[in-house]
Formats: sequence, C-alpha cells, structure tokens
Amino acid sequence: MICLSSRKLTPFVSSAPEISPTVGGNLGRVTELNLTDEHVLVSSRGGLGRITLNRPRALNALSLDMIRTISGVLDDWRENTDVETIVIDSTDPRGLCAGGDVRALREAIIAGQMHEAAEFFRAEYAMNAAIAEYPKPIVAIANGITMGGGIGIAGHASHRIVTETSKLAMPETRIGFTPDVGGTWLLAHAPGRLGEYLGLTGTTMNASDAIATGFADYFVPFERVSSLIEALETRADPSTVTELILLFDETAEPSTLVAERGWIDDAFGRGSVAEIAERLNELSTDAEVGAHAAAALQLLTEMSPTSLAVTLASVRHARTLDGVRAVLAQEFNLADWLWAESNDMVEGIRAQLVDKDRNPHFLPATIAEVPADTGARALAHRATPPLWN
Repeated sequence: MICLSSRKLTPFVSSAPEISPTVGGNLGRVTELNLTDEHVLVSSRGGLGRITLNRPRALNALSLDMIRTISGVLDDWRENTDVETIVIDSTDPRGLCAGGDVRALREAIIAGQMHEAAEFFRAEYAMNAAIAEYPKPIVAIANGITMGGGIGIAGHASHRIVTETSKLAMPETRIGFTPDVGGTWLLAHAPGRLGEYLGLTGTTMNASDAIATGFADYFVPFERVSSLIEALETRADPSTVTELILLFDETAEPSTLVAERGWIDDAFGRGSVAEIAERLNELSTDAEVGAHAAAALQLLTEMSPTSLAVTLASVRHARTLDGVRAVLAQEFNLADWLWAESNDMVEGIRAQLVDKDRNPHFLPATIAEVPADTGARALAHRATPPLWN
C-alpha cells in the first residue's frame, strides 16, 4: 500500500494482528490481514492519519481485502501516539463508497461458498463497530455517492461531513437484502418515521437531508474539503477537531425530506408493510401530497417484499437496542435468516448489477403474499455461532 502525501511515498507496514472480531455465523472466521491493497491508500502527517479509498472503477465498492486493510490500519493507529485524528476520504470525486462488492458476494452464494459470504459480513461489521467505538476522532468525508457499505464507514464516524454533491442512501431492499452495516441504528434514530421511509424505499438523501436525519453533522463545500484536510494536518493546539471543522462548516439548505414528515409519519407509522402501502394508496389522491405518496408506493412495489417486511421489523426493533454493536448483531442474524429463507438477494443483485434488466423476480412477488409473521420470525432467528462471542 502506498502513502498519500506530498512527501516521499513509502510502503505502509502495520504491526496489527490478524483480525479476529469474535464474529460468528455459519461460515468460518476472518483470516489473515492484507495490508498491500492498492485500493486503500494510507498516510500519516502532522498527527493526521489518512485512509483514502482508491477503487474508482467500482466507485470504491468494498472488497474483503479493502475491509481488512481499513481494519488493520485502524487497529495499528489505535495506540499510536503519532496519530491523533483520522480522515477517511476518496480519490474519486464521484463518491466515497457505493457499498459492498455484492457481485462477488452473489458469486460466493451461488457457488455454495457461504463461509466466504459470511466472512465478508463479519469483517465488515467488525470494521463498522471499530469506527463507531474508536477512541480518536474520525472525520469521514461523505462526498458524492455514499451508500450501503459507505454508510457503514461514514455514518459511524465521530465527525461526518457532507458536501453539495453528497448522495446518501440505504438501498438494500432493492437487491433483496436489508439495511445493515449498522445503518438501522441511524435509521431508527431519524426523526419521526423517516427511518422506516428511508429504509423501505431506499430514497437518496442530499446533504441537507443527511444532516437533518442524523446521518451527517457538517456541510462543507467540496471545493473547501482539501483545505479542511490540510488544516487538520497543520492545526495548532488548543484547537479541537470540532472547532476546526466549524471554521469550514456552512449552513445547509432546509431539508425537503423533513418538510414532508406529515404524510411520511402518517403512512410509515402503520403497523405493517401492507398497511403502509394501503395508506400510501389512500394518500395518493390527496391534492397536496398525492404525488409524493404515489411515488413512495411505486418504490415499494419495486422492492423485495420479504426484504421490506424484515427491514420494517429491523428498524423498529433497533430502537430498543443500546448501541451500534447490538444493532450489528441483529443485522447479522437477519442476514443469516435471509440467506436461509430467501433467494431474493441473489435475484436482486442479478437484476440490478449483473444482467441489469431491472426486472427481478422476487418470491413472494407482492407485499400481500408475504406472511404476516415474517418480520417476527426473522427477528427471532439466531445465527450459530453469533456475531459477537
């Protein structure tokens, strides 16, 4: 791995041990670290450690090697007194991270190599927990597309920055999965029923929406991001990371998403996905909000019905849990249940990312066909062994 800086480039060598995040599941353990991944660039300077995603051909979709590298670097810097603050950003101005490498995941599942699929999720969830619990400030630059696995990196950082190009989303129901990487913790604590709305429909948030819903903290114009990073390298005490960011922070425009909470809370506060859809259908004739309600209903018809039921249960139960680590354990159990009970993830990835016909054949095919106890059964499932021992 090479270093990103203006000085001489040197290899990054870590003393970090093998990642063994005491994760469970049916599919083996995370194995050896790979800290030579060209898709993650690492440097440290002036007390600032920098982790830069560098896989532009895939918009920084996270591979297992990338996840291991990020985790290894974070572990290496945890007790390193030369690194006081960490920045996570991207070489690609189009986005921080488009998600996990789900094509490779689909291939592993089809091949029956479930141990490889679970190894990916275990490593990723361990990385998400490490970011959420990190003892030093982590500044995540969620510029451009930051979705799925990208939320797992940026959404749990201590200082979360968005720009005018930011596009944040948890779109898993479209591929027959459910929001994970700790995303249901963020969804569960969004105002009102916006969490249910965002989780079920996969709607994309801009910078203003992301701040208003608790997915981000600061708005910094993209043209000033490089100056912010430079300032973090050269800052003088007693200026704190927060104080420094506030020098670059600007007031974002009002969130249009929050302005629509009336009809969203009305519909997405209903007891089941079927009742949500029914209420959206009723609201679709309303002169004021009808177009928005109809669009939301249309989105629901495009998603995996099973995933919708599981996601609704997941977001609501996440409100009863006590932190990101507990939510990740719940998400792992739900993923394990979905793999066993449904082929929708394989089919959804095929339709969206492999054949790209945008015509998935989910089973059950409609919201009405999903058994009423689907969410409860999924929540009751426990992967063996569990994510955290």
